[in-house]
Amino acid sequence: MTSLSALWLPILLSAVAVFILSSVIHMALPWHKGDYPGLPDEDRAMDALRPLAIPPGDYMMPRPRRGAEMRSPEFLEKRRKGPVMIMTVIPNGVTSMARNLILWFLFSLVVGALAAYTAGHALPPGAPWRGVFRFVGLTTFIAYAVGLWPMSIWYWRAWRSTLAGTLDGVIYGVLTAAIFCWLWPR
Repeated sequence: MTSLSALWLPILLSAVAVFILSSVIHMALPWHKGDYPGLPDEDRAMDALRPLAIPPGDYMMPRPRRGAEMRSPEFLEKRRKGPVMIMTVIPNGVTSMARNLILWFLFSLVVGALAAYTAGHALPPGAPWRGVFRFVGLTTFIAYAVGLWPMSIWYWRAWRSTLAGTLDGVIYGVLTAAIFCWLWPR
């Protein structure tokens, strides 16, 4: 067993590395450019929704009040006529990326700590790099990517976006595992 306190440096460095690499991936590489396409007539849609003053949150439309209502002719007609959507409304106005970036970095620290905890309980100091890479890489891949899949399964998120996020998870997992292999206590 390797103590969590012995792994603070790879936890911190992997979070910094993932933070920097994710910024490069999202700003410079093309695979996330099409994650959220615009509406065909965005201005008209915004003009129609604005008077409703929808507060920030997650919404489904149409939404049955009870399970039995899903089979009612009225609900089925609403679904047939559409639009059918799941949407997230965020606050109006210019938003600062600072909050999101801070939360992303904290998330990356938590992922690194969970990977350290898992690998640390399975492997002693001086463990072969293959074992470190396997435990840390798999744990971080699961944390960064696997949770995206239900969004496409249940909420119709584009599989293209989920697969791009999964590729990100593979890259972050490999990067984190490499850092842990390099800094694993001897």
